[in-house]
Amino acid sequence: MSVSIITRSQAQAPLWLGVDVGGTNLKAGVVDDQGRPLSAVIRPTEAARGPEVGIENIVQTLELAISQSGLSRDEIRGVGLATPGTMDIPSGMLLDPPNLPGWKNVPIRQRIADRVGLPTVLQNDANAAAYGEFWTGAARDAQSLVFWTLGTGVGCGIIIGDLIVEGAHSTGAECGHIIIEMHNGRLCGTGQHGTLEAYAGAKALVHRCQEALRTGRASVLKEWIADDTELTPLLIAEAAEAGDVLALDLILETARYMAVGTVTVMHTIDPEMVLIGGAMTFGGAASPLGRQFLDELRTEVRRRTFPVLAEKTIIDFASLGNDAGYIGAAGCARLRLR
Repeated sequence: MSVSIITRSQAQAPLWLGVDVGGTNLKAGVVDDQGRPLSAVIRPTEAARGPEVGIENIVQTLELAISQSGLSRDEIRGVGLATPGTMDIPSGMLLDPPNLPGWKNVPIRQRIADRVGLPTVLQNDANAAAYGEFWTGAARDAQSLVFWTLGTGVGCGIIIGDLIVEGAHSTGAECGHIIIEMHNGRLCGTGQHGTLEAYAGAKALVHRCQEALRTGRASVLKEWIADDTELTPLLIAEAAEAGDVLALDLILETARYMAVGTVTVMHTIDPEMVLIGGAMTFGGAASPLGRQFLDELRTEVRRRTFPVLAEKTIIDFASLGNDAGYIGAAGCARLRLR
């Protein structure tokens, strides 16, 4: 889902610039003071070529976003820069982000500020996406939010009354690394065992499917990957939609794992709303499979949490899609620089 682009005449000042830095792509846009984009551009990050090339690409993407908005640089108040962790938010440093290999100890906030000529605010990408949904997305009427991003891994952002939970060491809300299995837990990409991400991320779904196929479980997926077709969450979803029992079982199992993590966070901060976003929502609210996934997650939450939380906590899909990151990044700049 994409948000609508507004015109310059419709925009409410002050205006903000946001960029979401991913391992594969950059997405940026100019956003008005109500969180509505005047432009939205996407370009390759080329992260593997190192921080010098990557930073140049970020700058060019921001320049293109300004150009497409029809604004001048002087009309923009500041830049929100959302990147993967690990990072030191107060100092504006990337420390050693797994999704940006080789980008170690990079003073990225100052580098972008110097190149673009605007005050710049650094934020974790999951936090920024959460703030986007909180500011102008599905949680705009809520006072507190837990936002899960399901993709290669499991990201999370927590917002409480305009406070983004960053933590003392810039790793607050890393709830994808909650331990949900103490004994013989699956290995996570971080080297830890038994994390939520190790069970519910896209890589984990594929691994669980491969294990099930090796044990002899019947599935149309055996035929589909016999010609070296890559096994992906999308392929598993297509099999589930075609009536494949194993594929559907794995997707609903993913929902139950996510419910365990959700209940843990609900019992920690008691949020008004929990939203599910990212690339692996199985079609979201627009898809019968997505709705079944969400229903299973809600059912498991009700089974495991206190009755008052089960009754009152809203659990739903996010609404901004891939636009949440740069809109939220712009919103983070607005929070700090307004």
